[in-house]
This record gives sequence, C-alpha cells and structure tokens, in this order.
Amino acid sequence: MELTRELEGRVALVTGAARNIGRLMALDLANAGAAVVVHARRSKAEADAVADEITAGGGKAKAILADVTDPQSVKALVQASVEQFGRLDILVNSAAVRRETAFETMGLAEWREVVSTILDGAFLTTQAALTHLKGSDQAAIVNIGGLSAHTGAAGRAHVVAAKAGLSGLTRALAHELAGDGITVNCVSPGMIDTVRDGPEPSHHAGRLPPVGRMGTPQEVASLVRYLCGPAARYITGQTIHVNGGTFMA
Repeated sequence: MELTRELEGRVALVTGAARNIGRLMALDLANAGAAVVVHARRSKAEADAVADEITAGGGKAKAILADVTDPQSVKALVQASVEQFGRLDILVNSAAVRRETAFETMGLAEWREVVSTILDGAFLTTQAALTHLKGSDQAAIVNIGGLSAHTGAAGRAHVVAAKAGLSGLTRALAHELAGDGITVNCVSPGMIDTVRDGPEPSHHAGRLPPVGRMGTPQEVASLVRYLCGPAARYITGQTIHVNGGTFMA
C-alpha cells in the first residue's frame, strides 16, 4: 500500500517533538498530510524550527510550549491545538527525561521528575485530549516506550519504571477506548542514532544489535506514521519494537 497523504485532513499532537525522534515523527506525520502541533517544554527555537520546516514544505504546523507534568499547562496545550486546527485525531506521547543515576544515590526529586514527565505526562495529555479524540472517526494514540523497559538497565531505574508503565497504560487504554474507535499502541525504540546532551547511555556503549548498526529516527517515525493511518485500524494494545533484534519479543 502506498502511504501518500493518508492522513490528509487529520490533526496530530506530538509531545517532545523539538528534536531527534520527536522531530522526525512530526515531519513524517506532516508528510502524510496531517496538520501537526509541535510540542516542547522549553526549546522554543527548536520547536519553531520543526514547525517552520513543515510549513516550508507546504504543510500545516504550530509550535506550542507546555509542561506535560502540569495539568493546567496540558489543558491549555490541547485547547490551543484544537483552536488552531479545529480538531484532534492523533496523539503521540513522546515527551521524556532520560538520566543515568545509580539507584542507591537517586533522590526522590529526580525519580519524580523522570516518572512525572514520561508517565504522568502521557496520562495528563491523553486525558485532556480524549474528548476531542472521541470526536474523530480514526483516532490513534501512540506512546513512545523504550528498549530498557523490557531488558532493564543499570542507572536508569526511573526511566525503566516509567517506560514500562507506558506499555501497561497502552494495554489498559486499548481495552477502555476500543469502543470509542480509538487505537492505542506503544512503539519501543532500541539503539537509535540521535543527538544527545550527554554521553551515550552506558547500556549502549560498545554494543550493536544483530543487524550490525544503530537505527535511525526515521525508522521509528515510519512505524508511528503507519500506526496512525487507516491501514492500522486493526492494531491496538501492542508494544512494537524497533531495535534491530536487540530484544526479540
């Protein structure tokens, strides 16, 4: 099936979309015809750059800053998205904070920051968007998980717990929202070649998956695009891995 403008007339909200995988997901959904809300917490220049890239290519986009851990900020984000484009059909929960800290020295504030951004953020954004998603005839929610949620990783107890929670939330919502025609899936990237603020995660260091290379953000984005499209309406409640064979479910 040729995936050409299959999301024409749809509106997508992508959290954590200012760079890396989030940026490519926003661009790919726009290439499919969707109007895209590019969310970031603080990176206004980067979010604006993604939105500008979409509009320069003939698409529709709007960059909006919001704190996904704050209920009022999230409500304002969703309201602004609908006011801008008139509807909401697709939600991609990608906002995340990833740190490496030994569990023994991990403070409660750091634990809460990571878990709140990843898991509470998905909860709050999905709940705020739900009324609008129910008004769509092909609504889709995609949560962005992670490899370490399934393999474990030292120094990442907060990230692993939060990402594992996303898989559970995905299955719960897939049951609860099926009657509303909303599909809910989780995409779990493995070792992806992205630009990082700090060093490569220790559980990646010196390792390659069986395919012999790291993945690209585009390879993750392509799957997200498919799950949001009309060809994936019979897929829900799944955690789908994009990891080159590092973890085989």
